[in-house]
Parts: sequence; C-alpha cells; structure tokens
Amino acid sequence: MPPFALSCLTYLGIALPGSTLGILWPSMRISLHEPVAALGIVLAAGVAASAASSAATGRILARVPAGPLLAAASALVAGALAVEALAPALWLIAIGSAVFSTGFGAIDAALNAYAAGHFGARQVTWMHAGYGLGATLGPLLVTALLAAGAGWRWTMAAMSFAVAAITVMLAAARHRWKVPAAPAAAKENTASAERSGPSPRRHAILAGVVFTGVETGVESAAGIWGYVFLTGGRGLPAAVAGIAVSAYWLMMFAGRAVLGPVAERAGASRVLALAVAGVPAGALLMAVPGPGLVAVAGMMLLGLAAAPVFPLLTLTTADRSGEGGATAAVGLQMAASAVGSFALPAGIGLVIGAVSARALGPALLALALAMCGVYWLAVRGAG
Repeated sequence: MPPFALSCLTYLGIALPGSTLGILWPSMRISLHEPVAALGIVLAAGVAASAASSAATGRILARVPAGPLLAAASALVAGALAVEALAPALWLIAIGSAVFSTGFGAIDAALNAYAAGHFGARQVTWMHAGYGLGATLGPLLVTALLAAGAGWRWTMAAMSFAVAAITVMLAAARHRWKVPAAPAAAKENTASAERSGPSPRRHAILAGVVFTGVETGVESAAGIWGYVFLTGGRGLPAAVAGIAVSAYWLMMFAGRAVLGPVAERAGASRVLALAVAGVPAGALLMAVPGPGLVAVAGMMLLGLAAAPVFPLLTLTTADRSGEGGATAAVGLQMAASAVGSFALPAGIGLVIGAVSARALGPALLALALAMCGVYWLAVRGAG
C-alpha cells in the first residue's frame, strides 16, 4: 500500500477510538465506581502526553525513519486500548490514556511532517478528511456495539484489534516511507540561525505554533459547545440542534475533501488565507442577535472555512520555518493543537457557566479575530 493511502487509513483508524471516550465514559465510570468529574483526570493525562509526544516527534524523526516510528506508535495505541479494556481501576485507565495519547501524538506529528514534505494540497486535505471520517464513524460504531450489549470493555477490545491490524500493515510497509536527508544548504541555514539567535523566521515559527493552538481550539469549542449554544442560547429544539452539530462536523469533512483540489489549483497559501478570513465571518453570524437559523448558518460557515486551515497550515510550514526546521516546527504545531483543543473549550465552558450559553458566539469571534492577527504575524515573519 502506498504511503498516501496508508496515511489516510492510519488517520481514520486512530480517529475511531479518539472520538469515542465521551460516549464510553458513562458506562466506564459506573463500572469503575467513579464520579463523572473523574473524566478530567483521564483527559488531563492524555493531553499532557499527546503534547509532549508531538513536540518530541519532530526531533525523533531526524534520527528514526517515519515508517518504523509510525508502526511503533500504532502499536502503543493498540496496546493502550487493550490495557484500558482490562483496567480494574481509574489509575490504570489514566495510564492507558497517557500511553494512547503518546502514540496518537507521535502518529499525528509524523504523518503531518511526512505530508508536509511529500504530499500536495489535495493529498494533505484528503488525509485530514480521513481523520474526520474516522471521527464521524467512531461514535456510530461504539453506539451500535453498546446497543448490541457488547459493553465498554469489549468495545475497546474491538477497537484495539482494529488498530492492531493497521499496525501490522504499517510494519509491513515501514520501508516505503522515504524521507530524503535535508539539503546541505538547509542544514547550513539552520545551523547559522542557531548561532545568530532569534530571527524573524523563528518569530514566524512561534506565530504558527500559537495560531495552531487557537485555531484548533476554535474548531473544538464550536463542536463541543454548539449544542448547548443552539438550545440554551438560541432556543432551537434539541433535535434541530443535534442535527446542526452533526452537520458542522460534516462540513469539516466535506470542506477538506472539496477544498483540497481547489488549493492544489489556486495555491495552498491563497486558499489558506481565504479560509482564515472565513472563520471570523462564521463566528460573527453566531455572535450577532437574531433567529436561531442565522446562528446555524454561522456554524456551517465556520466549519467550512476552518476545514482546510489545519492541513494547509501544515503543508506550508516550510514557508515559515525553512526546509531544515519544518519537521520540528510541525511537531510543535501538533503539540499546540493538543493543548488548544483542550484548554480553549474548557475556558469557554467556564465563561458559558458564568454568563450564559449565548457567550459562545462572542467568545469564538474574539478568538477568531485573534487567530487572524497571529496568522498575519506568521506570514509577515516568513516574508
């Protein structure tokens, strides 16, 4: 199997269990005799491990080829799911979450680093669309298994087997991931930059890392709090709000599938800039007072605009970091993504609790505008 197809399959495979903890937790916490809030311990362990793993992977790839690293990381994910399926207590679930996220972070960073150097705009966005498809199918699969009486332990075991099958394929194809050595000129430029201290390019890398954290936080917050916002803040019926949230994730998937080829023809940087500008436009429709359907339209626009941002930002990393530092920069961006997708929705949740569900719109608008400002700094620093 060629690396592109294997990348899509791997991303889809790790997204299946990655999107199901919220559905499994009610059954898990009753079985383990834990309160609902104990999920925070599991999530905190996972986020910390994922961020550390993603940041370190950029440096590891300089010494270890992508193929063996991906196979080893996938084995960690499969093993962690197996451990969690047998876990008798919360502490082992938390350890399993940390191991799972270590493998997940390494796969995320390694796939994106490889894609940034070997794939075009269409392939990168389709790879991320594969993740979106897996994140959509995961909850459906888990819901079906639980409804059939499988229980959370057997459900986790089934997902462990699925990831183990992908691990076997990654191990068999480990030599197909060709990563050429960085050109001598790039290495020379990197060494020179390290000797000369902070530079505009380093500022561009930092801006790209901050941008990634804010952008993924906006994506996650809109999906996590969208239902509460539409029902409690805009008065929509529960069924309509549920469909709207599903449609939001569908727009993320469709946007990546459709806008990838557009970016390949029109240019990744141009489509990325337009997409970044579209995110606050969608947030504005969610923030302004008006009928609930206007807020729904805003969510759809935000989802469509945000869809290609993360993959195209990864693709253009070398424009900001230089060829020699692209792999490490991608790793840092993946770490920022893990932190942002957890911290910003949590912070917005506190705001919603203190004010009202309507606060989601203005909060997303403020973050989206800040995101645009950081993007401008990143582009300016790379120029």
